[in-house]
Amino acid sequence: MLKSKWMISGLLSLWAMGLFAQIERIEPSNWWVGMKSPELQLLVHGPNIGSTTPSISYPGVSIKTINRGDSPNYLFISLFIAPGTKPGKFSINFRKAGAPTTTYQYPLLPRNKAAQSQMGFSSKDVIYLVTPDRFVNADPSNDQSDTLREKTVNRKEDYARHGGDIRGIINSLDYLAEMGFTAIWPTPLLENNMPRWSYHGYAITDYYKVDPRFGTLEDYKELANKAREKGIKIIKDDVVNHSGVKYWWMEDLPFKNWVNFPDSMQVTNHRRTVNEDLYAAQVDKKLMTQGWFVPDMPDMNHQNAFLAKYLIQNSIWWIETLGLGGIRQDTYPYSEKNFLKNWSCAIMNEYPNFSIVGEEWSTNPLIAAYWQKGKKNHDGYTSCLESPMDFPLQAALVQALTEPEKGGFDKLYEALANDFVYASPQDLMVFGDNHDMDRIFTQLKKDVDLTQMALTYLLTIRGIPQIYYGTEVLIDNSAKPGDHGLIRTDFPGGWAGDAVNAFTGQGLSVDQLRIQSFMKKMLNWRKQKNVIHNGKTLHFAPQDGVYVFARYTATETVLVLMNKNAGNKSLDLGHFAEAIKGKTSAVDVLSGESLSLGKSLELKGKTATVLELK
Repeated sequence: MLKSKWMISGLLSLWAMGLFAQIERIEPSNWWVGMKSPELQLLVHGPNIGSTTPSISYPGVSIKTINRGDSPNYLFISLFIAPGTKPGKFSINFRKAGAPTTTYQYPLLPRNKAAQSQMGFSSKDVIYLVTPDRFVNADPSNDQSDTLREKTVNRKEDYARHGGDIRGIINSLDYLAEMGFTAIWPTPLLENNMPRWSYHGYAITDYYKVDPRFGTLEDYKELANKAREKGIKIIKDDVVNHSGVKYWWMEDLPFKNWVNFPDSMQVTNHRRTVNEDLYAAQVDKKLMTQGWFVPDMPDMNHQNAFLAKYLIQNSIWWIETLGLGGIRQDTYPYSEKNFLKNWSCAIMNEYPNFSIVGEEWSTNPLIAAYWQKGKKNHDGYTSCLESPMDFPLQAALVQALTEPEKGGFDKLYEALANDFVYASPQDLMVFGDNHDMDRIFTQLKKDVDLTQMALTYLLTIRGIPQIYYGTEVLIDNSAKPGDHGLIRTDFPGGWAGDAVNAFTGQGLSVDQLRIQSFMKKMLNWRKQKNVIHNGKTLHFAPQDGVYVFARYTATETVLVLMNKNAGNKSLDLGHFAEAIKGKTSAVDVLSGESLSLGKSLELKGKTATVLELK
């Protein structure tokens, strides 16, 4: 008995002295053989793990460097995985003189064929943006988690969690496929273990963990696989600029400079133009890219090479794990721009057919264009980002449809005329609204006709359209303009017992059914139209509240005629001969009606007419 007590006491003493290494996590948790880049950085975390020396004995896998963090509880192991290395598990032995060896089995997997063959999104696609917590609650059992800080579920509270989940998106795939959407962009599904307002997903607290209130990693994989079976791509919402203040490492940072302003938090000045400005002061540049996005979202220090590698690998891990069709990068210009170059190019080097869209919320096309791949910039900056979000066109579209009849369209005409500043206009993401701005129906003052006109424009103009969930049934936030919680309102029919159900049509108004039917027809028509996907654009200066443009190839022409006037308008078709090119008939895409193209055409008031010329 005394001997047993002595042994226990001795073991406790050794533990207290830190002679035993306990591994709490290794990230990434697995990797793959046959990747183009043969290097892998492992973040190892556990009490006093930094005092150990790791070793590996596995054919094709070797340790390049071992780096210890400022905290004794971290170790960074840089591995080389040689071409031809076989998949399997290898042992990492962590040794320290006078202490037992700790061994960790690390899995190397075969490549994910779906990730290798998956094509990114393009102008052939129409993307459906959802806020998962507010879309469909298919599994009420995961609405709350005892392990997370925010426990309240309250659909009556705009900023509380409402219970939507991954299973809800899975169960909605048939609806989305029938509607004609070809890609889904859910806002972040990763853990947000924050004390409040965790529903939106942008304060991530674990880059490798699905939030249990949304489901599991297996659910996420199932969503990606089942969506792919229906011809729908999954776009992951990435956030490399900042995390949530309750991220697991914030109490024990690997390096003192792992985040910016770790001891004296400062909020960014949001001066995004410092990235391009010839005259910007260094103090403004620093605060822009190093300041915290908001007080509870720490700014990642991308100049720390270990963090930069960690974030790049994390994005690649999710692409390979899920077979993603794209990434949308949040708050794009807030990150250090050389890191963004390295991040985007590392992804595109590994997956040449992949797609990345970046959020640069500027209505100045010169600013948006700066980030796009192929742009020749004044400072020599290059990038592998293919798809900036077209905020300039979004603003112009709303202005065009809300300003007086005789004007307005000039804004849209001139916005499109700015396409010469972009390296590739057809790769821009075009949209009427998203999760951060008033609903398009709200912006257009709840005018159903103008909303249909806006959607017609987005689905026929150059670029990659993105539609926010519920736009097809005229979701509206005019009761509280600018209220993000209401902008991200519940999709009707997403909860058991909803009186209105957009999936079945139950309880929808005449106007809601009209727009939903219009969207379904336009989306499915658009799927088959190369002239819309890859055609050239020709537009005519607006006159008297009418704006006309054509999309055309050598064999096809589609004419879009937008009449903002309340009354009918007779058009002299001779003015548009350059687009019509002698064609004598057309088919109205929405009505299916065939018509002859004579000298004039009567346009109905407040309509957008789409004609396929024959």
